[in-house]
Amino acid sequence: MPEVVPALGETDFGPRLLRAVAATLPVASFSIYRTGARPAIFTSGSLGVPDTTRDCWRAYLSGPVQHDRTFRDGETAPLRLCHITAGEVPPEHRAKVYDAHGVRERVSVVEREASADGALFAVNFYRHDGQRPLADGQLADFGEAGALLMALARKHVALAGPAAAPASPAQRLLARCPALTPRELAVCERLLRGMTQEGIAADLGLAVPTVKTYRNRAFGRLGIHFRSELFALVLAPEEGASARG
Repeated sequence: MPEVVPALGETDFGPRLLRAVAATLPVASFSIYRTGARPAIFTSGSLGVPDTTRDCWRAYLSGPVQHDRTFRDGETAPLRLCHITAGEVPPEHRAKVYDAHGVRERVSVVEREASADGALFAVNFYRHDGQRPLADGQLADFGEAGALLMALARKHVALAGPAAAPASPAQRLLARCPALTPRELAVCERLLRGMTQEGIAADLGLAVPTVKTYRNRAFGRLGIHFRSELFALVLAPEEGASARG
């Protein structure tokens, strides 16, 4: 992947990496992220399909991440290849992440972090509706390139630093409470924009009482009571932010 190396630490690293992999694998999107107590997505993107990678990430954090066992292939190895099709994913995970965004298959290179929370650093590529299934030979070739892909991803994140993946308000809320549902998160995001409950109802096509219900549920999960506390959660400094990368 010589064309990817010059982009390390740059904004075009992701597109170059995806194009390089898509030249040999029928994949249309990718993501590089970390799970654990402080989940973070570092870069993601799509090629030839609408880019819903950030929506997939939010959906993943809304619940499936807490029970995800799809990275367990060869989990005793420090660096491993994980491959799964949508039909093999648990129902909630499949509905929220795969079926909702036209994802049919995922192939990943995964490495466990040296942290107490058992976090994983994953480089993922996704096949979408309309693309042919991944063949055994392609998976074997991907596995041979796994160490290189992981090294490139790690180096890019280290060079790009925290600016490579600024935590959005939604990401910070989900990092604090992964149990937030997409609707609860949508209401919180709009509260943070200063929207009224009536405005949120109109924007989301909901009744005002329904908006209030989602707000109250979200606030209950977050352990807060007022909009000011919601702002405080989002604006509070992240622990260990200077050491991330």
